Amino acid sequence: MAFTSDNLQVFLTVLDQGSFSAAARVLGRVPSAVSMSIAQLEAELDLTLFVRTTREVRPTEVARSLEPEARQLSSQLRRLQVHALALHQGLEKRLTLGVAPELLSAPWSEPLARLAEEYPSLEVEVLSAPQAAILRMLHEQLVDLAILFERVGMDEREAFQELGSETLLAVCSPRHPLAQRKVGPEDLMDHRQIAVASRETRGVDPRLVISRKLWRTDSDLATLSLVSAGLGWAFLPQRLAEAHVTTGSLQILQMKNMSNQLRLWVDAVWLRERPQGLGARRFVELLRP
Repeated sequence: MAFTSDNLQVFLTVLDQGSFSAAARVLGRVPSAVSMSIAQLEAELDLTLFVRTTREVRPTEVARSLEPEARQLSSQLRRLQVHALALHQGLEKRLTLGVAPELLSAPWSEPLARLAEEYPSLEVEVLSAPQAAILRMLHEQLVDLAILFERVGMDEREAFQELGSETLLAVCSPRHPLAQRKVGPEDLMDHRQIAVASRETRGVDPRLVISRKLWRTDSDLATLSLVSAGLGWAFLPQRLAEAHVTTGSLQILQMKNMSNQLRLWVDAVWLRERPQGLGARRFVELLRP
């Protein structure tokens, strides 16, 4: 085969630098070695790639015709080398993330985009379910890494990295009875609350559930839809709620003697007995504030 990884690099460097001597400096070689490599490539292809002058070399139409595919091949070789090195360093084939629905609007997608740039061969799967369900999936090893609110109590099987905090706002429809006045804890307890929660009693985070009358959903979008229809009040992520408050489809509850916000810490959680792959470790690093 005429083209090799070495003479491909030489060919492209000569194209970029415009002379054998300049290309030699970039490649760390002597000009005669660069000239010989190009001459051997031309002989094997039986094509003239460069017109030589005393001061420079000019690419022929043949060289310009080969250039796009040569650059594409060079890029593919670099990606292959990066992938091989990453595998050697412990890159997993797939990274499965479990994210609590309230945190889907949190700023974790930008670090994920950077991870994709660094490890383009890494497959990523993102799953969302109520927090209790995501924790169960983590312990059943259905997800590699969970992005969750800080858990009540500690589980020695879990390791975690604190990522910051997220604010939830108490909201309702402007048509809801609670929107017409200032409310206290007893009002919240007596009116229906819409909450993202699993069907299990244990799956309800006591910090997020106040009402005696509870409707459960499995996503913030479902909760938003029910609240907007006036069917109850809810704690919704600030990033999600504020846009709808601005348009007038939601109203932030006005409280008498308590805050209408919940500020909860957010963790990335994994299992101690299951070593993290290179992708998971790097993603946690990118998530750190």
